Amino acid sequence: MVFNSFQFIWLFPIIFIGYYLLSFLLAKYSSRRQRQVSNALLLIVSYGLYAQTNLAYTVILLGVTFITYAFALLIERHNAYKSRKHLIVCGGFLALFPLLVFKYYNFIINCGNSFFASIHCATVLPGLNLAVPLGISFFTFQAIGYLMDVYYQRIKAEHNWWDYMLFVSFFPQIMSGPISKAKDLLPQIKVARKFDAEMATLGLKWFVWGLFLKVMMADRLGMFVDKVMDNYMFNSGTSCLLAAVYYSFQIYGDFAGYSFMAMGVGKLMGFNLINNFQRPYLSTSITDFWRRWHISLSTWLKDYVYIPLGGSRCLKARNYWNIFVTFLVSGVWHGANWTFIFWGILHGVFQIIEKMFGWQKCSTANYFVHFSRIIITFILVTIAWIFFRQPTIGDAWGVIVRIITDHGALFKPSNKDVVFSLLSIGIVVCVDLTREFTPKRFYKIIQAPIFIRWAIYYALLLIILLSGVFDSSQFIYVSF
Repeated sequence: MVFNSFQFIWLFPIIFIGYYLLSFLLAKYSSRRQRQVSNALLLIVSYGLYAQTNLAYTVILLGVTFITYAFALLIERHNAYKSRKHLIVCGGFLALFPLLVFKYYNFIINCGNSFFASIHCATVLPGLNLAVPLGISFFTFQAIGYLMDVYYQRIKAEHNWWDYMLFVSFFPQIMSGPISKAKDLLPQIKVARKFDAEMATLGLKWFVWGLFLKVMMADRLGMFVDKVMDNYMFNSGTSCLLAAVYYSFQIYGDFAGYSFMAMGVGKLMGFNLINNFQRPYLSTSITDFWRRWHISLSTWLKDYVYIPLGGSRCLKARNYWNIFVTFLVSGVWHGANWTFIFWGILHGVFQIIEKMFGWQKCSTANYFVHFSRIIITFILVTIAWIFFRQPTIGDAWGVIVRIITDHGALFKPSNKDVVFSLLSIGIVVCVDLTREFTPKRFYKIIQAPIFIRWAIYYALLLIILLSGVFDSSQFIYVSF
């Protein structure tokens, strides 16, 4: 479900009312019956919303769910190391197979065809004309994470098929995460949930803030970014530089906006989902950035790639290799394109350099040094985002060359776009700075008298309604 769409505006209140009305009507029965019916409704809603994107792709979702569910039970029943190892390899490959086919098959084939062409071979391998199922990377990694946790005996295998189905397909997060761990989400699925006014109020706050990030900042900035970046060869380096900075805020507003809205919807339904973003552009190093950006993916990569490779408990050279491989996987996860792979490698190399010189550690005693490191980290992240945004590495280098060499006139959109773009960035920067450096004062604002708080909420809603871009545009990370 696209949270910034008209469909969500009319459909979610129906789901919300029906969900809690059922809970209220079943309150006189056992909590077990109440939980079963509530979960059944959520499961129907989750599969129904996913099916509307493409009915055939629900088979993929169901297949990944069944494979990981069945292999987890098999792994739990086998004590022999070799048997468990064979099962995790087989189950992991089968669960990953749809992702490999839909997302990476054409990329591998195109690379093969390019290689054959370079050696003047007439062989042409056939590609597939298939759209990538929405959210396939997210629900596949969530299911495989569960399977790995069972293999490493961090959790017990889930025996209730319906609960596990809901864990993999829960509708607020299936399209763009966060990637929940079984130990966090499954226990919440297994308890009866009643309407909690305080939790629902907090959920609404998160949803409104996420909506602001998406329709007020991300989509507004995206109009300038698309005009400049898609035609960078006809724009000045000054315009490209502003577009690069804008894109850093666009992708933050787009992805964090989705995550906050998903977290808000989760709280409205009685679930606590992981907070995927902790003010990433106030990071003092690239290592710190990945502790704050897409936290659920960072955690997944650490638990299921970095640590199994040996983590940091090994020789330095091996540790650097582990970091490199982990972020190579991160790049590949984001998309079947050399730009994503190069983006992942860049972040890996940045972190290796930081670790070699001990730059990943930062003391907050010296404010000048602290803010200097924040600015340097933001510059490095923005440079990497250029490769992430452009369709080819050549185009990304073209943008960087223009930024360095061409300082012509700035492409100027309408005055309205300039004002609202700067206003949205200014609000986000002020909020993040306040939460980062004066948390006590920030929470005093939250706990201010009710008329002040509601004045702030209404002001934010008014800004969204007056200046938001309501075109139901899809979220960037849905395609991943």
